[in-house]
Amino acid sequence: MCADNPGPDHAARRGALRSLLVENGVDALLVTDLVNIRYLTGFTGSNAVLLVHSWDMRGAEDRTVLGTDGRYSAQVAAQVPDLRAEIARATARRILELAGEWQLGRVGFESHIVTVDAHKSFQEQRTGLQLVPTSGLVEQLRMVKDPYEVTQLRAACAAADAALATLLERGQIRPGRTERQVARDLEWAMFDHGAEAISFETIVAAGANSAIPHHRPTGAVLAAGDFVKFDFGAVVDGYHSDMTRTLVLGEPADWQCEIYELVARAQRAGREALKPGAETKEVDAAARVVIHDAGYGPQFVHGLGHGVGLQIHEAPGVAKTSTGTLLAGVAVTVEPGVYLPGRGGVRIEDTLVVREGGPELLTLTTKDLTVVG
Repeated sequence: MCADNPGPDHAARRGALRSLLVENGVDALLVTDLVNIRYLTGFTGSNAVLLVHSWDMRGAEDRTVLGTDGRYSAQVAAQVPDLRAEIARATARRILELAGEWQLGRVGFESHIVTVDAHKSFQEQRTGLQLVPTSGLVEQLRMVKDPYEVTQLRAACAAADAALATLLERGQIRPGRTERQVARDLEWAMFDHGAEAISFETIVAAGANSAIPHHRPTGAVLAAGDFVKFDFGAVVDGYHSDMTRTLVLGEPADWQCEIYELVARAQRAGREALKPGAETKEVDAAARVVIHDAGYGPQFVHGLGHGVGLQIHEAPGVAKTSTGTLLAGVAVTVEPGVYLPGRGGVRIEDTLVVREGGPELLTLTTKDLTVVG
C-alpha cells in the first residue's frame, strides 16, 4: 500500500461504533450484515458474525471477536490479524455463547437485518443476555467516506469513464448492434480498465426502451435516431461507481435536444444543491422543480439519488420523502430523468462527494449531448 494511500483503519471505525453503542445504551453489538462486517474488519468471507464490545478503555478487557467457519480459517487470519477469531460451524450461536459467558448484559442486534426466525433462535439459547434491537448504526458511520474510501470510489468511477470512452473510440455503439451486445462490451471494458466486478446489471436501453428507467438489455437493435441510455458502474476494492449517460445515434431531433437540455439543467441544479447541512429532500426539490416547471413533472418518476459505497444503494436517500441532512464526505448520486413512453427518455447521473465549497465530481465523462455517427 502506497504511503499516500493508506489502507482503511478498521480499528478506528470500530472505535467510532463503540461511541454509538454507548449513546444507545448497549454493551455490545452483534453485527451479522456481511457488508458491515467488511467495513469494520476487512473480512470478505461469505459467513461471519462480529461482536463489537463497548469496552471500558480504563482497564476492562475488550471482548470484540469475529466468528466464521473452518473454510475461512486462513482468510480471517490474513485479513483480520488484529482481532480474536472464533472458528465454529454454528457461528452466531458460538458468538452469543461467548457473550453470555462474558456476561456482557445488553447486546444489540441489527434489527433491520436479523430475520424473525434468527431472532427466535437467539432467544432460545438462554444465554442470560438482554437482546436489544438496533437499526442502522454501522450504516450511519458508512455514510461519511474516509480518504481511503474516496480513493477507491475515484478508481471505480475512472474504470467506468474509461470503459465508455473505449466503446466510443472502437465504434462499438452503432446502429445494427443489439442492446445486449453493447452491454457486454461495456462490462468487459470495465474489467479491462481495472474493475473487479460490475456494480449492477448494466443498462443499455435504445429507442423507446430508453423511456423505461430500469430497462434490462435485450436483443433490441440500435437504430439511427435512437436515444441510447447507459446506466452502469464498476467495483474496485468493494467500492461501487454509478453513472448514467444518454447518447443519440445520428443527428438529434428537436424534441430530443429539448428533453436532453432540460434534464441537464435539472442535474446541474441537483449537483449545485449538494452542500453540507442541506436537507436531502431539498436537494431532490432543487432538481425536480426544474423539470416540473417545464411541464414534465409526471415524467420524472424516481428519486434524485442515493448514497453509494460498499453497496450500490446505501444511505442516504435523496428523494421527496427523504429525511436528514447531508454531511461533508457523503458520497451520493444525482440522477434526474424524463421518460416519454413510446418515444424515449433521458437520464444523466454522476457520483459525487459532498464537500465544503462544492461537491467533488467523481464521474468525469462529458454531460454534453454526445452524437454518435
